[in-house]
Amino acid sequence: MTSSQPESSAPDLAVVWSSARRLHPIYSELAREFSIELPACPALEAAEETPGSESVEQAQQWLKAMDDRLQVHQLRQFLQTTSVIDPAGMVALIQHFLAKTSRSDAMRDKIDFLLVQYFSQSAPTDLDDNSVDIAYVAQGLEPVLGKAELKSPLWLNALDRVVDAARRCRSLNELLHGGVLEQGRKAKTQAGDLFYLPIALIAFTRFGYLMRRVFFRLMLADLNQILEGLTKLEEKGVETIDCRRAQFSAQEPILRLRMICQSWKVMFQAEYSSGQPLRMLVDLRASVEAALGHASGSENDESAVPSASAAAAGQSASGGAVDSAPKVKVTAANANAAEFEVATAAPEWKPNAD
Repeated sequence: MTSSQPESSAPDLAVVWSSARRLHPIYSELAREFSIELPACPALEAAEETPGSESVEQAQQWLKAMDDRLQVHQLRQFLQTTSVIDPAGMVALIQHFLAKTSRSDAMRDKIDFLLVQYFSQSAPTDLDDNSVDIAYVAQGLEPVLGKAELKSPLWLNALDRVVDAARRCRSLNELLHGGVLEQGRKAKTQAGDLFYLPIALIAFTRFGYLMRRVFFRLMLADLNQILEGLTKLEEKGVETIDCRRAQFSAQEPILRLRMICQSWKVMFQAEYSSGQPLRMLVDLRASVEAALGHASGSENDESAVPSASAAAAGQSASGGAVDSAPKVKVTAANANAAEFEVATAAPEWKPNAD
C-alpha cells in the first residue's frame, strides 16, 4: 500500500516537507472554518524551499496538533461543501492519516470517510450499483493505496449483508432506526487493526459508497412523499399543520414547508450525513402523514376542527394519534460520529433562521 512514512520512522526530510506544504493550506482553511485556535507554524508560513530538520519537525508538530483538534464531523462537513481541495490534495490528506501509527476510533472514522469521499468524487454519476465490485473500487483507490491483493477474507462478507438490508428499507426512518446502521458500525469496530489492511480499506470504501447511495434514494423518496402529502392537504383545504415534532411550529404553513423541502433537496446533496436535518426530515414526514390522517377523518365529521394543525395539537395534548406516530430517538451528540451516525455534533439546522 502506498503511503507516506510512519510517524515513528525517520523519513526523507524533503518528502515530509513536501507533504506538509501541500497540507498546510487545507489545514489553515479548516482552522479558519471551525475556529480552531492554534498558533501559526512559522516554517510553513514562510514556505521555505530547503528547510532544516528543525523546521520540518516544527511542521510535523503543527500538523499533529491540528489532527488532535480536528473532529471527523468537521472534516466531513468541510470536504462535502468546499472546492478548496483538488484530487492531489485528497490523496495527500488520506496518505497523511494512513501513515499515522495511532489507530483510534476517531482516526479510523476519518480514514473511512476520506476514502469514501475520494472514491465518490471520482466515480461516474451514472455508475450502476452492480458495477461497484471490489475490483472496480480497488482500481479507483490505486492512486491512494497502490495495487492491492483482492482476495477478500470471509469476515468482510458481513458488509454485503448490511448493504442488502439497507436496500430493503422502505423509508429513511426504517434505515436510521431499524438496526441496519448499527450492524455496519459493529463490523467496523470489530475489524480492529484488520480495518487497515488494503483489502479491508477497499471493502469498507465500497460499503460506504453503496450506503451513501441508499441514503440518497431514501431521502429523496421521503422528500417526495412529504411533497405529495402537502399537495393532498392543500387539495383538502388545509393551510397549516402541526409540525412541532420536527422542530417547527404548531401551525406551520404548508407553503413554507413546501419551500423548505425544495431547499432540502439541494442541501442534502452535500450534507446527507448531517444528523439534525435527517431527524427533522423523518419527523416532518410523520407530521404530514398524521395531518393527512386527521384531514381524511374530518371530511365526514361536521364537528371536526377546520385546521389539521388544531386537530393534531388536540390529539397531542391528550396522548392520541400524534404521540403514537413513530418518533425519532435523539441521542447524545458524538464528536467522533461514524459516517452514518444519526446524532452528530454538527451545528443544528434551525428552521426559523433567516
